[in-house]
Formats: sequence, C-alpha cells, structure tokens
Amino acid sequence: MQKVKFDIQGMTCSSCSSHVEKAVTKLEGVQNVVVNLLSNNMIVEYNENILDNDKIIKAVVDAGYEARISNDKENNKKQNKKEKVIDNNSIIKNMKKRLIISICFLIPLMYIAMYHMLYEWFGLPIPQIIKAIFHGNENAINYGFTQFLLLLPIVYVNRNYFIIGFKRLLKRTPNMDSLIAIGSSAAIVYGIFAIYMIGYGLGHNQIDIVKKYSMDIYFESAGTILTLITLGKYLETKSKGKTSEAISKLLNLAPKTAIVVRDKKEIELGIEEIIQGDIIIIKPGESIGVDGVIIEGNSSIDQSSITGESIPVEKTVGDNVISGTINKNGYFKMKATKIGKDTTLSQIIKLVEEASNSKAPISKLADKVSGIFVPCVIFIALAATIFWLLQGQSIEFALSIGIAVLVISCPCALGLATPVAIMVGTGKGAEYGILIKSAESLELLHEVDTVVLDKTGTITSGKPKVTDIISKLEEKELLKIAGGLERNSEHPLAEAIIEKVNTEAIKLPETQEFIAISGRGVKAKINKKQYFGGNINFIKENNINTNSIEDKGEEFLKQGKTVLYFADENEVIGIIAVADTIKDTSMDAIKKLKRKNVEVIMLTGDNKVVAETIGNSLEIDKVISEVLPQDKEKEVSKLQKQGKKVAFVGDGINDSPALVKADVGLAIGSGTDIAIESADVVLIKNSLLDVVTAIDLSKAVIRNIKMNLFWAFFYNTIGIPVAAGVFYLSLGLKLNPMLRCSSHEFKFSMRCNKCLKT
Repeated sequence: MQKVKFDIQGMTCSSCSSHVEKAVTKLEGVQNVVVNLLSNNMIVEYNENILDNDKIIKAVVDAGYEARISNDKENNKKQNKKEKVIDNNSIIKNMKKRLIISICFLIPLMYIAMYHMLYEWFGLPIPQIIKAIFHGNENAINYGFTQFLLLLPIVYVNRNYFIIGFKRLLKRTPNMDSLIAIGSSAAIVYGIFAIYMIGYGLGHNQIDIVKKYSMDIYFESAGTILTLITLGKYLETKSKGKTSEAISKLLNLAPKTAIVVRDKKEIELGIEEIIQGDIIIIKPGESIGVDGVIIEGNSSIDQSSITGESIPVEKTVGDNVISGTINKNGYFKMKATKIGKDTTLSQIIKLVEEASNSKAPISKLADKVSGIFVPCVIFIALAATIFWLLQGQSIEFALSIGIAVLVISCPCALGLATPVAIMVGTGKGAEYGILIKSAESLELLHEVDTVVLDKTGTITSGKPKVTDIISKLEEKELLKIAGGLERNSEHPLAEAIIEKVNTEAIKLPETQEFIAISGRGVKAKINKKQYFGGNINFIKENNINTNSIEDKGEEFLKQGKTVLYFADENEVIGIIAVADTIKDTSMDAIKKLKRKNVEVIMLTGDNKVVAETIGNSLEIDKVISEVLPQDKEKEVSKLQKQGKKVAFVGDGINDSPALVKADVGLAIGSGTDIAIESADVVLIKNSLLDVVTAIDLSKAVIRNIKMNLFWAFFYNTIGIPVAAGVFYLSLGLKLNPMLRCSSHEFKFSMRCNKCLKT
C-alpha cells in the first residue's frame, strides 16, 4: 500500500470536500481517503499495483476540482508559474474587501428599490430630487437601470459564486454556490427582461406594462443574496485554524547548528549534516538538536517541552537526552543516536501533521441538506413552470413563477444560520476569556463526553513551590540559611525557596566559598560556618547522619514531592519539600465536569507517584502517567475508537499531537505558542473552569443554530409553495415579490388596499 498527499484547489464548503472524497473512494484500489478542507489537501492510501497518482488526479478533476501531488517539486514549480500561492490571511483580506464593496453598493441599491416604502413607513414626503429622477412611470427606466448599474459591482466581486456554482451544476454535483448562482442569475435575467418591457411600454404608450414590470425588478434581491452570503463566508473564513503555524514553531524548537567533534577538532555543523554516532558538545543554555546519550559530563535538562515534567531532570553519563530539550547549567558531550526524521521532535511534528489531516471538518447541517435541497428546488421551479404552461398561462407568467421559486429559495437563511450563531458564540467566548479558533470545535464541544487533562501547567500551576518545612531551628532561620545557600543557584527548586524567602521578607546572609555540585546540591559558608543543601545522597556523602529526619523525607516523597535536606557540619537542621501545586480552580472544575456526566482523565509524562497523588486528591476518574507525546496521542486515539468524543486540555509542546488529534483541543493561555497554535480553543485565564464554560457556550450556540435552521426551513416550506402558485387558483396569491391579491396589490402589512382583506 502507498500513501500520497495531494493539494486540492476549488473546495469552498464541506459538501465540496465530500464530493472529492466520494469521487476518489470510488476508484478501484483505494484503501482510505481523508480530505481536509481546512488545509485544502487530501491523503490517499491505495494499492500502487492497481492505481496510480494520475488516475486519482483525474478523478478529482472530473469532480470539478484541481489536484496535484503535494511533494512533487517538478510539478509544483510548473504550477507556481501559473498560480499565486494564497495563505489564509490573504483569503480573509480578499473576503473582507469583497464584503465592504458589496455593502457599499447594496445600501444605495436597497434605498432606490425600497425608498417609497421607507418614506411611507415613517409618514415622510419623498424628496423632490428622488421624485424627479426615480419616481413615477415616466422615470421607470431610470429606476430599473440605476439598480442594475449598482448591482454590477456586487456581481463582479462575488463572481466566484457563479463560476463555482455553475461549474458544480455542469458536473452534476450542485452545492450551495449552485443555488446562489441560479437564484441570483434568475433575478438578474428577469430584472433585465423587466427593463426591456418597461422600455417597450413607454415607447408604445402602454402604461399598464410599465406599472407591472416596475414592480417586477429583482435586482435588490440578487444584491442582498450575494452580500449576505459573502458575510457568512467571511465569518467562516476567519474561524479557520492555523495548523501550519504550529508546525513551523515546532520546527524552530531545534537549533539550526551544533558543535561536533570530528578528527579531534570542534566544528560547527548544520543539524542536517550530523550523522549517527557523531560526538556533540552541549553547553549551558543550549537546545539539543538530536537524540543521543551522554558520554561525558552531567547536567540538568529541561524536558518540559517533551515530557511535561515541570522540574529539570538530572542527567549523567549513560543517560539519554532528547531533541528539542534545553540544557540548563551543565556541560556535557553526547553521542548522536537518532537523527533527522527519527528524532523525538521530528516524530512529534509528524504526529501533528498526520493528526491535523485525519481530523476532517464537521459537515454543516446546511451543507448536508444542500445535496438534496438544491436539486429539489430546481425541480420544483421547472415543474411549476411547466404546470402553469399546461394550465394555459402565458410563457411570461410561467417563467415568473419558476424564477420566484428560485429567488425565494435562495439559501440566505441556510447559509447564515450557522456562521452568524458561531460569530455570536465566539464573541461571547472572547468576553469570558475563551478564544475559539474554529467553528467546528465550537460545534463539537457540546458532544464531548470525555475530557483528558494534562497535569503540569493545566491542573497544576507548572511552577514548583515550597509546600512543607520541618526544622530543628526556627522556620525563618532555616529559610534564611537555605536562601543563602540557594541564592546563587539557577535550579528551579532553588527558585522556589527564594520565592518563599521573598514572601516571608527574610533578609539573606552573605555566603563564602559557594560550590554547586551538579545533580547533588550546594555548599557554602555562612558566618564562617559550613552548611550543605541538596538531596539525601549529597548530605550522606558529607558524613552527616540523616536517620533522625529521613522517615519524614520518605513520607514527602511518597506524596510526590521533591525533598531538599539542609545541614551544618554536624547534623541535619531541616528539610524543605517542594512540589508543583494544584491550581485553586482545578477541583471545582473537575467536580462540575463530572456533574455533567463527563469522564475526566489525567494524562501526564510525570512519574506515577506524583500523578496518583494528584489524581486521588482531585477524585479524577482515571490517571495515566509516565507517557511520552506519542503515547498521549495514542491514548486519545484509543478513546476515540471507543466511540467517545474527546476534548484534550494541555499547555506544553509535548501536548500538541494530542491537542490536534482530539475532537477538540483546548490550550491553557499561559502555555507554549505551539500548544496554543495546535489547539482549537485557547483558555486565556488559565483556569479549568473555562472548559466547563466552553462546553455550556457550545450547547447554547448549537441550540441557536438549530433554531435558525428550523426557521430557515420553515420559511422555505411556506415560501416555495406560495412562489410556485399553489395558492393562486384558490386564493389568488402569487409572489411578485410582494404577495398580491388576484386583482389588487398587497403592502408589506399583507392588507389589500382596496378589498381590505388581510
């Protein structure tokens, strides 16, 4: 089996992606097809003995779209000469320009078409200049032709609806653009016909014809349809995600160069030039470019970007180090074991790309029904036209019926029902500090039944703090000594102690002969007396007995805390426990999620003891610990295969594959840029309570969308029969575009001026 990625052009809605997928799926030898509307690409897995790329491309082209192999550099060079590469920002800018132009011309168009009603509603006299130019039968040509001229710019800037709509129609795969194109074109064509009839009436002094066709100009209907649909498309385009930016930031994690030892010389090489087995020198503060094993030296490595561990891990000879992590303060040499696409960071990038392509957008309800709705409307329009011809009515009458059906059924309401509700929902979300990046995620949130939470920075603060102090001296005296020892250290645990000292407003003493031993601890003299601080092994190495306090230290370790021992030359004077503390809002948020019958799972790269301790204290349903990024993504996949709708909440680079793979990814606002870019929703206030709010908001938006669609279909259910003339024989009602009595004109109040019947 072979897997190939194709770039697809011409898709505008989820029904388009559905057409492409169906066209390729029909081919013999195709195993799996995934079309991604968001990134405009398609991944096809097929049997290369039966099928080839050219046949796949032909199937897409036959369906009415363009396709090319994503990584075919030769072909892409040729294509790029003909095509301009357009990014999402350019599309948004173009849509905004179209919308502004459409609105600027629609306002005067609507005014000229409806001015007499506007002044009548408010009981105002029509201005003399308007009367002189547009009012009365004598100005009917001015009235109609000016509307036509104002409509032309709207049609031109929105010409894609006509190009794509009629193209889809010819390919027998009509979509919403097809109905927009047919309805707008029908209104325009009939309006032009009406202008000619007005001209004929004026030229032959047949005022009845002039009166009749002055009321049959549909240019404002066409302009309104195109403008409102453009508004909806603009709102939808703005909500598209930025997965490619997330991948770019992931690529920037790894350094571009590294110091390599070759022929006993240190040379700087590009990361891509490193070969397996090279000896690489890593200095303090540097990022690690490839996976490897330490062969000389030791240090503490910040692995939070990969494993999620909040505290740097001490590494020495024989320990593995991972690409994308940061060397904190030591100097060491490492041997490259995994390079290029095999490194851990490259695997994470691959997972993000694959997950983003495997998560197809949600098909909007309006797009789902368009496949049935559009052909049905066209059929009704044709059937109504033929019916009235058979009834002996004039061709003009029958055509006006058919066009009325197309005009009234043009899917303004269907096209806007979803994006307008989404716009309001995202606006409300922003007020609450919840940034929703895609309409799909807002729709999906209400279906979520499982929430998977990262630990570090999500449930917890992500920063170690002092939690317990046991001292043989006064507590402040121990903090004074500990702060003096740790003030010159850059270790995060030292930072936790200094933060505690600053909170207590303790003045630190001067130290002499300060020495830091990597992976062990620190020692220095304070007031000419020797003090030690570090792990228990470091204290024992200095021949200090720890028996009196070791049990208490073990108890803290079982609680998942890191224990620092402090001693003078003779004995241990105290211990300070440090841990990543739980956020104040986490407990409340988890309780509220469980009350909504949502299963809560904690997924972390941290050790089992720490994870179980936190999980038990928060009554989390399930705890999975010591997992790598690949495992996080796999765990999310397992839950999805069980039929669950999964939301993943995280903040680290290591969370990005899981954030993209989940049905909805939610990133903590204080997290990394990559996590935020990979997620569908960003929680600015860094509170898990906003997960609950986001789910509630989604439910409210979905209710609103369903209500909008109900009224849209209700309107069409009533309007289409009226337009088709169902009530013409019995009640004399005909859409024109205002309802008319059989012999008298109706106003918007639906009351006939002469017979006064409502």
